[in-house]
Amino acid sequence: MRLLSYLLDGEPRYGAAVEGGVVDLTRRIGRDFSDVKALIAANALSDAQEAIAGQKPDYKIDDLVLLPPVLAPEKLWCIGVNYAERNAEYKDNSDLPKYPSLFVRNMSSMTGSGQPLEKPRVSEQLDYEGELVIVIGQGGRHIPREKAWSHIFGMTLCNEGTIRDWLRHGKFNVTQGKNFDRSGSIGPWIVTSDELDPRGPHDIVTRVNGEVRQQDSTERLMFPFDYLISYLSTFATLKSGDMIVTGTPTGAGVRFDPPRWLKVGDVVEVESRRIGVLRNTVAAEQ
Repeated sequence: MRLLSYLLDGEPRYGAAVEGGVVDLTRRIGRDFSDVKALIAANALSDAQEAIAGQKPDYKIDDLVLLPPVLAPEKLWCIGVNYAERNAEYKDNSDLPKYPSLFVRNMSSMTGSGQPLEKPRVSEQLDYEGELVIVIGQGGRHIPREKAWSHIFGMTLCNEGTIRDWLRHGKFNVTQGKNFDRSGSIGPWIVTSDELDPRGPHDIVTRVNGEVRQQDSTERLMFPFDYLISYLSTFATLKSGDMIVTGTPTGAGVRFDPPRWLKVGDVVEVESRRIGVLRNTVAAEQ
């Protein structure tokens, strides 16, 4: 099942992407689930599946303003330096990391598929980072690695857009450069684990104006999905709807010589074959 969130007449709604469009689920399910996060928390996927059975689409997807699939996760974790060769890109002769690099983003820094990706006024260094995202279904604390897969509700995609010259404003953190409003995107939908086995392998490709810039597979992750869930839940309780952005491959714009920053009008596509395409066009901050 492909669950997505969108605006209709200014009202946030949610539904399921099916052949030919979107079946609205906002008021179709017998129990009152206000959004995708509530549906996940109630373990009500079967209710949603029953609700769309035999239904014709209510809307064409191109007529909708898409939002990130989960509108208000309690936590949006981001993992850095997680694919093979990523550590070498830093050219600091450091050993491979023993533990994941970790930071957090606010949802105000994310927009939906098809919506403008915002280049801020204060920087020319907007960069792309295509990533796979795991969405937590059943939450928990101290989740054993061997049980981690059962805690994944589904997967989506992220362009973890970054303002590079703001990453080092602080001595120990990257928070500023990772949280500019609408600098990143998530979507277009969550593909649920009953249709897409999170164990993979899963491909990830990033294109800018049709040119492939990043390409890799989860077979080459240093910290796989099950490890990340176990590790994060050691110190924080994972909640239904939490999202873990699992790292970007080599090939971000900053790594070119000279760097290849995103410009107004550029089209960025993040794709995984069994999930779909997250597509955004770069616009100037108003």
